[in-house]
Amino acid sequence: MGHIHEVSVREATAQDREAIAELMLEAYSQYATVMPELSWKEYSNSIRESAYGDRPEARIIAEIDGQIVGSVLLFLSSEAAYGKPELGIDSPIIRLLAVSPNARGRGIATLLIQESIRRSLELGASTLNLHTSDMMASAIQLYEKLGFQRAYETDIDNGDHLVKGFRLDFDQLQFQQNAVS
Repeated sequence: MGHIHEVSVREATAQDREAIAELMLEAYSQYATVMPELSWKEYSNSIRESAYGDRPEARIIAEIDGQIVGSVLLFLSSEAAYGKPELGIDSPIIRLLAVSPNARGRGIATLLIQESIRRSLELGASTLNLHTSDMMASAIQLYEKLGFQRAYETDIDNGDHLVKGFRLDFDQLQFQQNAVS
């Protein structure tokens, strides 16, 4: 195994955007095989757009030895995240959590979510939201382990499948906050 390489988490710079786009596409390409071709095309375009767009409040990345191995985007509302003000989420939302396939199983996703929680608390938010679907089963297990609960009222039905809303309520996290900060 050798020595464990340190994972560091930081805010992305403009120079990181192409690497983030590539990472997200690499991380999500496993879903290309289970999605209709046109849907994947649209999805991959929206992933690339998110990496370059100016809607995220924060772009958080994880690195090992200067290599970007994980990223997540933090938005301030459902309007900023999805162009859907009607979902009524005016609190932080994470999107496009991605970990490089060869760096999985090392707690990187958890670190990125914890940093998102820390920043959301700093912004004075009381909840952190996200959306996922059943094809992302391992992600759902992680979210539930970290305390996210289903928020049915924020579900999005986009025709061919249900995108499920989840929410972490910081009031129920008091005991964990020491671990996060």
